[in-house]
Amino acid sequence: MLNDYYMIFVGMLVLVLGVLIGVAFLTLLERKVLGYIQIRKGPNKLGFLGIMQPFSDAIKLFSKEQTYPKFSNYICYYFSPVIGFLLSLMIWMLIPYYFNMISFNLGLLFFFCCTSLGVYTVMIAGWSSNSNYALLGGLRSVAQTISYEVSLALIMLSSIIMVMDFNMMKFFDYQELVWFLFVMFPLGLCWMSSSLAETNRTPFDFAEGESELVSGFNIEYSSGGFALIFLAEYSSILFMSMLFVLIYLGGYSLNLIFYLKLGLISFLFIWVRGTLPRYRYDKLMYLAWKGYLPISLNFLLFFIGIKIFLM
Repeated sequence: MLNDYYMIFVGMLVLVLGVLIGVAFLTLLERKVLGYIQIRKGPNKLGFLGIMQPFSDAIKLFSKEQTYPKFSNYICYYFSPVIGFLLSLMIWMLIPYYFNMISFNLGLLFFFCCTSLGVYTVMIAGWSSNSNYALLGGLRSVAQTISYEVSLALIMLSSIIMVMDFNMMKFFDYQELVWFLFVMFPLGLCWMSSSLAETNRTPFDFAEGESELVSGFNIEYSSGGFALIFLAEYSSILFMSMLFVLIYLGGYSLNLIFYLKLGLISFLFIWVRGTLPRYRYDKLMYLAWKGYLPISLNFLLFFIGIKIFLM
């Protein structure tokens, strides 16, 4: 019994370390790819081809002096990035392990619980900074995130209706002959776009780079707090890529192809950032409520019909 717990603990430790290293090199990949998209070199001074750059960044950020606004709500201000980071690591418990089978039967429900909790950390981070810029940025970011969570949930429901299970391992069994991407192609595209909005990436990155709101909800954060917010963001990018592969690109199988697909989807996030201009803010909710919501509802009814017909 004790040995099992020990193995689970070691598995979790390996997982968290793997995610953190993956996130570090995802930032490096992003800077390199954006560099080549803009016809310049990315980071290439530190180590071989700039491979040590993420570690240098981490050391610099975490060794900087911690500052905080004089009138901030200190406890909330200090802990919201930490809790956001912990939540983004907790979601990774869903990755279907082959050893010590941490196989959630209700994995997708757990995913939605964690992502909807992530909204609160953003809101509290914006509010506790006690600055108008941060509060407005936080409100806009929260509005965007929960709007796209609705369409994410409905899009995912179509896949769940096909599989009739919340367990992520089941998705692999149902995609042995044909990937769900081909079965529900428009929904796959909607999911990709909604996950861009969910992780606050270009073309929906109003939370970060706002010319009219100075840097959104994280304006008062520097050094460690800033680093934690962005670790959480990049960790959720990797997780969303993995989820896309699980649901639409043939499920989870522990081989090179799976990680190749995951890398490709993560690269897509970066490629979109290098290519597309930022969306107009007033069109943002239009897309969520009058674009993806009707599409996903219609497809949901369609797949329910197919399921009833097949049964």
